[in-house]
Amino acid sequence: MEQLSAVDAMFVYNETLQTPMHIGQLLIYDPSTAPNGKVRFKEILSYVEGRLDGSSLFRRKLVRVPLELDYPYWVEDGSFDLEYHVRHIALPKPGDWRQLCIQAARIYSRPLDMGRPLWEFTVIEGLDNVGGVPAGSFAILQKYHHSAVDGKAGLEMSDALHDRDARLQPREFDRVWKAEPQPEPLRLLARAQVNNIMNPVRGLGNLKKLLPLPKNLIDARRNFSRPDAAKAGVPRTPFNKPLGPHRVYEGCEFAMSDVKKIRQNFPGATVNDVMVAIAAGSMRSYLKARTEFPEKPLRFGVPVSVRSGSGSENTGNEVVVMTVSAGTHLANAGERLQFIMEETKRSKAITQAIDAQTLMQLSGAMPAGLAAMGARIMLRMSLVDRVSPVFNSVVTNVPGPREPLYFAGAKMVKLWGTGILAEGQGLFHCVTSYCDAIYLTILADRDTMPDPEKYADCMRESFRSLLKAKPR
Repeated sequence: MEQLSAVDAMFVYNETLQTPMHIGQLLIYDPSTAPNGKVRFKEILSYVEGRLDGSSLFRRKLVRVPLELDYPYWVEDGSFDLEYHVRHIALPKPGDWRQLCIQAARIYSRPLDMGRPLWEFTVIEGLDNVGGVPAGSFAILQKYHHSAVDGKAGLEMSDALHDRDARLQPREFDRVWKAEPQPEPLRLLARAQVNNIMNPVRGLGNLKKLLPLPKNLIDARRNFSRPDAAKAGVPRTPFNKPLGPHRVYEGCEFAMSDVKKIRQNFPGATVNDVMVAIAAGSMRSYLKARTEFPEKPLRFGVPVSVRSGSGSENTGNEVVVMTVSAGTHLANAGERLQFIMEETKRSKAITQAIDAQTLMQLSGAMPAGLAAMGARIMLRMSLVDRVSPVFNSVVTNVPGPREPLYFAGAKMVKLWGTGILAEGQGLFHCVTSYCDAIYLTILADRDTMPDPEKYADCMRESFRSLLKAKPR
């Protein structure tokens, strides 16, 4: 039995029908590399079953403490049912990209069953007219609750499910699974009593680590002066409103070699800088076409992993979000990228100055009951229309493998990602990469963005403009 951290627990407390807190991937496979050139659903079930020991996520479920007086626990589920978690559907003809996106959006809109292990796979066949995909390919739409996994840990689980070749060699894992009994409520309440005393004490012990914080922040701000445009408040956009229960899904694929050309044209630019700039140009064009473009530059939330790299098996969240002014007040794509490069350097310096890992540890100092109550009150008060947004959209980057992967002998040919929509954040950009391609995927509230294919056009145009841009 393992207790969730304060950060992970907040994803549980924020789960609603309008804001399901799961992330995922849309993976497409070519079965021609598998034995006999086919992969049947029963073979997929057998294959996944043989990989379950590769990650603790697959067979553990959430157990909540009565009255939310303490953070929830993970318990190994003795009634685990693989066929519940792995589903099977097919697209109707013609089976094109738009149909696949519509189906993905419908599936992502549905919350996970919080009483079972928090993941689902949907095998999707009938991809007969998806561009750039070999005939006979199938997709797997993955959903993982964000309380259980962040982007980096998701890649670790992906490694358990994939091979480096199509030979279907058996895999052995160090983990030996053992079912656990459901803990008694009185036992959980007794633990809660102890934790609600000890957690604030541990938090006070971490306070001394924050003594250098004021000086570090002053130094960081001195080294990175901001232009006046970046100091402006966060504007409100159509995406920063209360969410509905429905989603849209869309994405674009770009050549990694083209991203490299952009970086060569703008020395010092990272892949993340380039993708943030593409997202900024996309939002600028889309909102201008709707005549809803704000004068102040948009601001993005950019998640950054703060994992120590110590080899911990923890699959939970060790991420902070830095804010980056997106330079959308600039019409020139090159100037916008240079603006973002400076903003990213500043935000990274401030993130390092505040010692994000220590702040994450301090987040667990508050008694869990108060944290859960605070989350519920915030959701019920619906403050979205009353306060300014913290940022206008999220751009997260989860780098993927550079070599081909195989699932049940089938070669992966595409890797699309997705994120979550929090209340007041109706547009999420997810960057993933695989082999020689990079993917920019969006998840959006359908009431706010009824035309995701137009946004995809904006993403492609933003990329083309950046590819042609030169420094000034």
